[in-house]
Amino acid sequence: MSAGARILHLTCSARAEASQSTRFSGRIVERLQPAEVTLRDLARAPLPHVDSAYAHALAGRPPGDRDASALDTLARSEQLITELNAADAVVIGLPMHNYTIPSCLKAWIDHVLRIHQTFAPSPEGKRGLLRDRPVYIAVASGGFYTGARTNQPDFVTPYLQAAFNTMGLHTLHFFPLQGLVFDPERVAQAWSEATAALDAVLAPQGANALPA
Repeated sequence: MSAGARILHLTCSARAEASQSTRFSGRIVERLQPAEVTLRDLARAPLPHVDSAYAHALAGRPPGDRDASALDTLARSEQLITELNAADAVVIGLPMHNYTIPSCLKAWIDHVLRIHQTFAPSPEGKRGLLRDRPVYIAVASGGFYTGARTNQPDFVTPYLQAAFNTMGLHTLHFFPLQGLVFDPERVAQAWSEATAALDAVLAPQGANALPA
């Protein structure tokens, strides 16, 4: 990886440092060094969910007619989009909540997945406006949602693929940490499996794990 690269690191677990997804996403960030890291702990410092002010602000109201709440919510969205657009890679740590992503990550997506900013309509459908870059996603789950021991649905993977693809980000790497409600041996095995998957992704890239 070249000097001066930037990583956007999003963590989404209310368990903070005890979270397996937060810890493994931190491992990913370590493996991508050296880089400048922007960390957003979406669980400890949650973003407001989009509201009526945001909806009205996006509905085509002229800038001069926007009130303070509309201006504030758009400014927040634009800051988050700027952070995303500046990143050479995105690293996300999240727990699977009721088969899907935590609401704090959904709030972030709702602020950055924005028409004419990160995607545009076209006759063929929505077209991403951001350049592609790697997105590394650590997903912690008490049960098993992929592989031979699958025992629950997975709405995390297809949703994040659709959301990031819409913005133009297609290089997504998922690292499952599964079966975490079982014994410590299973937790250690989950880490071993996720680490092997990370090695397989990063080893061929060597020092070029992030775009130059």
